[in-house]
Amino acid sequence: MQIKKNRLIRMSDIETEQVRWLWYPFIPYGKVTIIQGDPGEGKTSFVLAMIALLTTGKPLPEETVAAEPIRVIYQSAEDGLADTIKPRLEASGADCSRVLVVDESDKELSLCDERLEQAVQETGAKLIVLDPLQAYLGDNVDVHRANEVRPIFKRLCAMVDRTGCAIILIGHMNKAQGLKSSYRGLGSIDFRAAARIVLLVGRLKSDPAVRVVAHDKSSLAPEGKSIAFSLDAENGFQWIGYCDVSLHPSREYR
Repeated sequence: MQIKKNRLIRMSDIETEQVRWLWYPFIPYGKVTIIQGDPGEGKTSFVLAMIALLTTGKPLPEETVAAEPIRVIYQSAEDGLADTIKPRLEASGADCSRVLVVDESDKELSLCDERLEQAVQETGAKLIVLDPLQAYLGDNVDVHRANEVRPIFKRLCAMVDRTGCAIILIGHMNKAQGLKSSYRGLGSIDFRAAARIVLLVGRLKSDPAVRVVAHDKSSLAPEGKSIAFSLDAENGFQWIGYCDVSLHPSREYR
């Protein structure tokens, strides 16, 4: 029997490419970013405020140059579009005509759903947001089993690489306290392994209204300074900017 030879690729034949960034060093194009934190810490508020800047062409925090407005595909499995997501986008000043949603009324969406890639191709969207990650794994997938999670993420990574879009997966933390943040993401640690960037959202101990977004994993660039924002019932969401804090295992910050 003739043995089929392996197809080998020489590294010398591969053309070097630079990582492209939607927001350096936090959100890369063509890669998976996870934003996670405990419930109520402001993960979704942070992402919606960022979408408002991206869809109107305004500079992101601590950036001085504005980019062209982009289209965003935003899927939420926890909040209503009409009574929660759109009002929050409008309050943030987003261009809602540039925020698109794949209709899930006939069939729920999953990470491997071909409709995501079709939507990017049809609209030219530069960012996909799935909130929360665990709701889009598909039926009969055990979030704690690496052998079930890994192939799903492999196909997702291939899709974002083909399209060149950025993707943000918003994730919940588990209830375990005192563990390293690496082990507090809900489900298999393969979620974290597949993502190139993991951002954590927590709050200042000294001022619970102030929330902080900090790198927990950064495989493509040096970790950036933490970004702070305020979130309270009276003033809503307000960007603060860079802050110098250290990470605490409980997701609060010193």
